[in-house]
Formats: sequence, C-alpha cells, structure tokens
Amino acid sequence: MKKGILCLLAFVILLVFHVTRIGQDMIIVYSSMELFRGEELQKQLEQRFPDSKIMVTYVPTAKAAAKISVEKEKCDADIVVGVETSYLEKVKDSFANIEGRSKLDYLDGLTPLDNHNAYVTWERFGGAFIINKSVLEKHGLSMPTSYDDLLKPEYKSLIAMPDPKSSGTGYFFYKNMVNTRGEEGALAYFDALQQNIKQFTESGSGPVKLLIQGEIAIGLGMTFQAVNEINKQSPFEIVYPKEGSPYTLTGTALMKGREHDKKIVEIYDFIINEFLLFDKEHYSPEVILKDQKIAIENYPENISYANMEGISDIKEKERLLDLWKY
Repeated sequence: MKKGILCLLAFVILLVFHVTRIGQDMIIVYSSMELFRGEELQKQLEQRFPDSKIMVTYVPTAKAAAKISVEKEKCDADIVVGVETSYLEKVKDSFANIEGRSKLDYLDGLTPLDNHNAYVTWERFGGAFIINKSVLEKHGLSMPTSYDDLLKPEYKSLIAMPDPKSSGTGYFFYKNMVNTRGEEGALAYFDALQQNIKQFTESGSGPVKLLIQGEIAIGLGMTFQAVNEINKQSPFEIVYPKEGSPYTLTGTALMKGREHDKKIVEIYDFIINEFLLFDKEHYSPEVILKDQKIAIENYPENISYANMEGISDIKEKERLLDLWKY
C-alpha cells in the first residue's frame, strides 16, 4: 500500500514537471483580432515554425492591457497582436524595444518610431456612414452626406451608432467630432443626434446588424464590415462625410525580456513583416503601408481620413467618456 502511494506520488510529480515544462516551452500570442484571423495566424505559424509549440489565444483588447498592467513582463503572453493603441500606450513600459525589427514601409505618422519603438502599427479601423438604400427608398428619404444631415427630423429612429463607452468604433466617431468641432460643439451635436438614434449599440458591429435586418437606414459603422455585406449583395452604400473617415489604430508588441529569446523574436519578426501583409491584403485592408495590396473586392480607394489627433491618448479617452451620457 505504502509502495503504491509512493509510486503514485512519484507519477504526479513527474506529470506536474512535464506540464510545467510544456508551459515553459509554449510561446503564447495574445490576439485581439476576430477569431477567424487568429486561427489563420495559428495555422501560418505552425506551418512556418513546425518545431515550436505556439498557441494563439483570443484575449479582448482591454483585458489584454489589464493583464499586462498588473503582471507586467511576467505576463504569460510573449507577443500581443491587434491591441488598441490607446491601451498599448498605457502599458508600453512592459514592451521590448523593437527598433529596426519592422521592414515594412509605413505611411507617415504610423511608423514604429512614431510609436516609441514599443510596438508596430497593426491595422487601422476606418468608419463611415453605411446606408441601407432599400430602407431609405421605403421612407422616401434622400441620401445623407454630412453629419448635420443626420440631424434632420425625417431620420428619427432610423440611425444607429455604437456606444463610445463600450466600442472603439463609437469612440472614434466621438473623438473626431471633438477634434473638428471642439468639446462643447461635439457634446451639443450628440445631444441633438440622440433624438434621431434608434439605438446606441454595445458593439461596433451593432449598426451593421441593424442595417441587415432593415431596422435602420443609416449606421455609423466600420467600412470593412460594410464592404463585406456589399459583396454579399446587401443594398448598402458607403458615404464619407467631408471630415473624412474616422478611425482607430491597433498595434503589435513583444513583451520585455523576450527579445533575448531567438525563437520568440523570429516568430515576432514573421508576424510583423509577413503575416501583417497577408492580413492587410485579405482581412483588414484600411491602408497603413505605402503600396499596400488589397484583395477584397469593392473596397473604397483613396480614402480621405479624418483628424484623429489624440486617438491613442488613454487619459483623454477616459476623460471624454466620463462626459458621455447616453
């Protein structure tokens, strides 16, 4: 009996040791991208690095930043992908210096140097007015072309916008309005707009879902989602106001201390120099690179982007969200 217990105890110790070793050998990538994009990254990493144990795990952007903020470089993540830059700015001291690692030709203002060499710009999420033409025609309404058009009484209960407190998409519309009309002007505008709003949706994709269902005619949403629906034959049209397309940015970073691990650095280099190109061409095509290729049909070209100064300032974001009352 005693001998059996000792054998069992030895087995448990060996098992714990084995699991610990697997955990130590595993390279962990936090991905805040949609699941299908994370799955594609996992597949390509396994193909490129067949001798490495790599796990791409979905972690929402705010949760990823919160874990890093508490655990710092002891966080189990080795690499983070697609985390909103306002959150990355808050935890950038936990990232390795990646100067010289990116080989891509970024547009001005989006280079790693502009990000303090703490992370590379991963993507731009751009927004627009997304119009369901069938619903407009049903109500006999004209196409809106400006923010002020959205205040017309005939659009009452036919507009949806994401809630800035729960959606980065909602926040970039809000922040652009602050940048172009000033804080008081922006708050006054949304006081007026809310009278026409059917719903402030929890997620950035909420307005597009309502457009698909025909419950609204106008959604303040993301361009790439609108294009996806247009390519499925939805009766949508994308309209950019004269202020341009508002947007937010995400970034990709290497955790501090991992720059000394050759394999992790190789994986990071692959992600930021090769997979990034694939992802921009096939999944998230808003332009961040010079001569960027886009394979998605019907994607708008030569988009004029809005004034998004301060979009990565987390303190400014928290202050403005405190003023949001809807």
